Amino acid sequence: MAKRYKDVPGDGGSDVAGQLGVLHNRLEERMSQVKYKIAVMSGKGGVGKSTVTVNLAAGLAALGHKVGVVDADIYGPSLAQMLGVRKTALTVEAAGVTPAVTEAGIKVMSMDLLLPEDQTPVVWDGPQADSFTWKGTMEMHALREFLTDTQWGDLDFLLIDLPPGTNQFATLHDLLPKLDGSVVVSVPSRVSNLVVRRSISMINKVLKGRIYGVVENMSAYYCSDCDAQRPLFGEGQQDYDGVPVIGRVPFDPRMAQACDRGVPYVAEHGQTSVGVVLNQLCEAVARFAEDGES
Repeated sequence: MAKRYKDVPGDGGSDVAGQLGVLHNRLEERMSQVKYKIAVMSGKGGVGKSTVTVNLAAGLAALGHKVGVVDADIYGPSLAQMLGVRKTALTVEAAGVTPAVTEAGIKVMSMDLLLPEDQTPVVWDGPQADSFTWKGTMEMHALREFLTDTQWGDLDFLLIDLPPGTNQFATLHDLLPKLDGSVVVSVPSRVSNLVVRRSISMINKVLKGRIYGVVENMSAYYCSDCDAQRPLFGEGQQDYDGVPVIGRVPFDPRMAQACDRGVPYVAEHGQTSVGVVLNQLCEAVARFAEDGES
């Protein structure tokens, strides 16, 4: 007669608690070399969160900071392409995986770097591979490996680009209870505002208010020919339950083109009015992180 797990005395010799303790210690040791760990998130998809992450990373690097980026979107990874390192071959050493590194020195880890072909989907193998619980466990395991097994070295900032929704934020907090803060990305529409405010409630509950602020992406349409800005959504400024808006980033078609070519917008167009806003955002995030430490 087959025994269930609870019928086995102790842990059956698996030493699950011991294994988890080792992983926890390894993660803490790795993250001790990172000064500021910041989540970039939004409850709403399609708001340009990854675009903000890429330009935030590039802007911080241009300020002289050592920056790393984790693409926590396991099923739809895009940061490797947007940062121009998609074809980088990862190497595994005794100390861990060497991350991809951009021309600006930004270290990158993404599921995209582990997939053999463009069309390869992320599919989990296992006895319960189709169950929600199993997938959630494997997603957490993948994120833990990105954080723990990557040779990040000494970093000033590690930006963690989370997929839409709030479930991965809870997962991240379980892994990194000492997360320094978060940046929330939205667009100036009522639908986005409604969803994002729920995310803010979640962050406030878990992080006790360590939100640097909201970035309103695509706040207007920028015309590069006439250097003018026009309303894009027409909703006007939104309220985020007292959380300040630390940047309103107009949409410039060259932003998408830069992402497709793997070159951050601020690296090519930092002197435009949109580039100035992005650079000011980077300075604000650096300032908030430093102020939180004092």
